[in-house]
Amino acid sequence: MKDERRKELGLYLRTRRTQALRSDYGLPPVGRSRERGLRREEIAFLSGVSVTWYTWLEQGRDISPSRQVLESIARALHLSDTGLGYVLSLGGYSSAPPKGPVAADAPAHVQRLLEALDPNPAYALSPDWGVAGWNRAYEALYPNIGTFDAADRNLLWLVFTDPYVRDLLPDWDITSKRFLAEFRAETGQRLGDPDVAYQVERLKEASREFQESWDRYDILGFQSRERLFHHPAVGVLQLEHHQVSPSDRPDLHIVVYTPAPGSDAGEQMERLMGTGKPVG
Repeated sequence: MKDERRKELGLYLRTRRTQALRSDYGLPPVGRSRERGLRREEIAFLSGVSVTWYTWLEQGRDISPSRQVLESIARALHLSDTGLGYVLSLGGYSSAPPKGPVAADAPAHVQRLLEALDPNPAYALSPDWGVAGWNRAYEALYPNIGTFDAADRNLLWLVFTDPYVRDLLPDWDITSKRFLAEFRAETGQRLGDPDVAYQVERLKEASREFQESWDRYDILGFQSRERLFHHPAVGVLQLEHHQVSPSDRPDLHIVVYTPAPGSDAGEQMERLMGTGKPVG
């Protein structure tokens, strides 16, 4: 296990342990008021490992936990399936992370696919969450996307540092935290890679909100869901957020926003792109 992954695994386990509700385990509060946080001894007992060994794991020591042990610890901590996957990936028990540098631009056939999805906003997301390509509809929804160079055209960087995005997302506080939790779940094995480490470190310096959310170690898997966007030209759009990956480029995610059932988002997007009836 690489040093960066050992450290991340230890910090994640410690954070989940200290945030666990004691009542979920049938345990009384510590003292009169501390209702959150399990002792290392308690998790070690529930996991069937020694306290010393579990302590070393949290400390990021150079040890090699088996898949079974990590699964046992994840069960003891009541982790979700996504959390379990994250722990296993840090332990080296999932598919290997992509090798080599992350491409700044989507392959030509992926770009053609994005363009074919107009008037539904769509973009391609690389493993470090760089926006590798987009269509006209997405640029109409988020005009700033074409103004950033490749280094800054990263979804997390844009969400946490571009004021336009805060105005575009009525639920920015919730959505930004969810994006970060999804990013962490997807990039666990790549945290030591220069491209991912670079984005994380500069975001810590640029955004207090990112730093606070990063330190919470929240992990979430992607789920299709309804999203709201407040565009100054057409008002609030109700869109469904979907994500797929090309079979020949599984490292890329194609993100597509389709009109939510019963909404006017389709007509709004057509007007926004200048192909529908005028606004007003």
